[in-house]
Amino acid sequence: MLLSKAIELRQEAGPRDGKNQMTSIDALKESLVNAGRILAHEDQGDYIFGHVTARLPGDDARFLMKPHNIGLEEITPDNLITVNLEGEKVAGDRPVHLEVFIHSEILRVRPDIGAVVHTHAPCAVAFSSLDRPLQGIGNEGALFHAGIPVFSETADLIIDQSRGKAVARAIGDKDVLIMRNHGIVTAGRTIEEATVLALFLERACKAQLMVEASGGAVHTCSHEDAVAKTARISTQSGKVFDYLTRRVTTGTA
Repeated sequence: MLLSKAIELRQEAGPRDGKNQMTSIDALKESLVNAGRILAHEDQGDYIFGHVTARLPGDDARFLMKPHNIGLEEITPDNLITVNLEGEKVAGDRPVHLEVFIHSEILRVRPDIGAVVHTHAPCAVAFSSLDRPLQGIGNEGALFHAGIPVFSETADLIIDQSRGKAVARAIGDKDVLIMRNHGIVTAGRTIEEATVLALFLERACKAQLMVEASGGAVHTCSHEDAVAKTARISTQSGKVFDYLTRRVTTGTA
């Protein structure tokens, strides 16, 4: 997918000397906390449902995850849990989500991916029921104009490994997935990338729902313009995440 190739890589902070400087794991936890706040602030929270994960630095077989029974905005560095690729909790006090297998199975087969987001984004859920492709409407729609995969095997929760593998097959080598009548999955090389992809996908679905309610699009972005937009907008992923972090942590931008 062009978007995956174009998005700017965010460099994780490496281990440093000094008591007041963060290690790479500290930095990753902070990014996960901010990701949860951002997703909730942008109306992708769903009570205690929805989850974000990030692969541990230097350990491809384990990842940090938001625990069950709390909202996305309630994530803290201390309540994050550590999970392995079998979906088993290996560290932390809180329970693991039933849908952990969305994350474990994508991370298992995608060594290029460092983070996964799954939410029940309301506009994407509504749009998924229409069985229509996303069109190049607005900037975000242009990012997905070439088409994105849809998982339609079930609208139920992904509560076992076999269904997790099916989701991983559905997303394939792409970085976004719509789960019909359920939600979305985004996969990024960093948590910043995966989070911003989730926001862009929801905004694209919202724009198209508005147009569909008015009778459907008469004009959409050309392929050439969509490619150019993607190359420009996608490189701003890290800056968008930083802006949104300022909004949710200080109330200013």
